[in-house]
Amino acid sequence: MYKFKISTAFSVLGLLLSCGESDLSRNFSLEMEKGAKKIQQHQSIGVQLKNRAELPVDSVFYFLDGNPVTLTAGKLTFSGPVLGTKHLQAHVFSEGQKAILDTEILVLAKERPALYTYEILNSYPHDPKAFTQGLEFFRDTLYESTGRRGASTLRKVDYQTGKVLTSVALDKQFFGEGLTVLNDTVYMLTWQSGTGFMFDAGTLRKLGSFEYGESEEGWGLANDGVRIFKSDGTQRIWTLDPGTLQETGFVETVTDNSVFNKANELEYVEGKLYANVWQKESMMIIDAKSGAIEGVVNFGGLKEKVGQHPDLDVFNGVAYHPGRNSFFVTGKNWDTLFEVRIFKKEG
Repeated sequence: MYKFKISTAFSVLGLLLSCGESDLSRNFSLEMEKGAKKIQQHQSIGVQLKNRAELPVDSVFYFLDGNPVTLTAGKLTFSGPVLGTKHLQAHVFSEGQKAILDTEILVLAKERPALYTYEILNSYPHDPKAFTQGLEFFRDTLYESTGRRGASTLRKVDYQTGKVLTSVALDKQFFGEGLTVLNDTVYMLTWQSGTGFMFDAGTLRKLGSFEYGESEEGWGLANDGVRIFKSDGTQRIWTLDPGTLQETGFVETVTDNSVFNKANELEYVEGKLYANVWQKESMMIIDAKSGAIEGVVNFGGLKEKVGQHPDLDVFNGVAYHPGRNSFFVTGKNWDTLFEVRIFKKEG
């Protein structure tokens, strides 16, 4: 529920909703202050009901994503917990008839993302033939998923030596994507097949499969111990119920001035989602509740520190090691796994 002042006229509203509906929308319109249709969290925007035919108006009720809201001095203030695209509706009642007006508002983060950088703590060998997609630690073992049709795998890796301890291959029609490990189960995505798989975390024996819902593709996965987070190549990061693998909601990734749709591989740490930026040497730090992009980590120069070869591809893969309190990052077909510390840039 959004944290707006809720109208006290529910009894009146119930009576009015029983009135006959008619298409009055051509006579009314909703207009935002100065034509703006985006605001930042905790800011206000003027909302005006235009009555072109000067019809009598009995009452107007406003709703944001289905939740009743009250305008104060003609202004809407957003203080809800989830950012992104919202639908503002006005239910206008005139002489027993009803018009529903709908417009979109984009709610953005209050602050611009902070800039972060990194320092390398250690470097470890990494399979240069691994087209890395997902990366996650579970009980001090590194789990890695790789992509490309005909070469997609799920593997357990000794991160200190780079040795692949156990590996299973996906069927040739699947392009492997991100993974996460929860309750002794590995969940792994495929790219455009609309299908994910579950494996036993100990043996990597396949346990079953699941289908995607509204999310468009399979990109990255992470979990907070209760929920699974899934990126799909859009601005949305979905939450999944681990028991049913059904999508239960989503957040949209936004900065203080726009939406951003390049979240790829994911890692969850203490309320934040760390997301590789697709095709870039950078990573976003996203508030998992609101979708606000709070930081951007510049990993520029890291790719130049690995062995250069014709198949070398982009920066991708992030795993957090809670025992070491450090991140591990690599890239597609990189021969090095880097242990890094991330910190905010001065100034």
